Amino acid sequence: MSSPKEWSAPGPFYAHQVRPGDRYEVSNGNAIYCAPTGGDGARGTVAGLEVLDTDPEVEAAGVDAGYTPRPKTLRAPDIALGNVPDEPGWIQGVPPLAVEYASAGQDEAELQAKIAELLEAGTRILWVVRLLGPRRVEVYERDRAMRTLGPGEELHAPGILRNAVPVEAMYDRTVAHELTLRNLLQRRGYETLDAVREEGREEGRAQALLEVLRARGLPVEAATEARILAQRDPSVLSRWLGRAIAIERVEDLFGD
Repeated sequence: MSSPKEWSAPGPFYAHQVRPGDRYEVSNGNAIYCAPTGGDGARGTVAGLEVLDTDPEVEAAGVDAGYTPRPKTLRAPDIALGNVPDEPGWIQGVPPLAVEYASAGQDEAELQAKIAELLEAGTRILWVVRLLGPRRVEVYERDRAMRTLGPGEELHAPGILRNAVPVEAMYDRTVAHELTLRNLLQRRGYETLDAVREEGREEGRAQALLEVLRARGLPVEAATEARILAQRDPSVLSRWLGRAIAIERVEDLFGD
């Protein structure tokens, strides 16, 4: 990876001279204009952010967050994971994972300078999502050769993300929505949507059991109800339900 110093001579500007909302980054003291993104980049950024921000291991994510690892450097990745404090002003340091989207009009030399500066300052992994031509993602890590992954392959960020990310999820909103649902379920303790459905079936069995007991006039104390509702083994609930039809005392429900 080339040093950022190879891309430009030192300039006079400092990060603190750029105001939030200004369309400029600063590289080695040089002000760099950042044009608005096109439709493909805008859609892709939303898809990627949705998937990455909801990963169960991610505590903070941001879009166009400004990082200043040095006084004369200000870089704003399209997506940043980690080191995104809920505070005003530029962020010291760099994010562990950064994502850039590249489409029509991309200044390739400037992009490579940005990649080099972020990696040199401490970013562990940087993904460049290429939207022109065959869609693909380039993976950059410090002191490692760049790798290119395409549709059908997965992106990994150990220690940053719990789940692998299919390349398509970084630009395809349908795939992104599916993975976002998985991530949100995992944040609530469910591995899959099937696990939610199974829990619903278990709760239905428990409620049916309580209704049978009450319909037969058997007293259901709070402790008994809590034990029934806490049971998650469908075979146990089915066994108890069969007993509830014939027992004369609630105490006999739980017998072996």
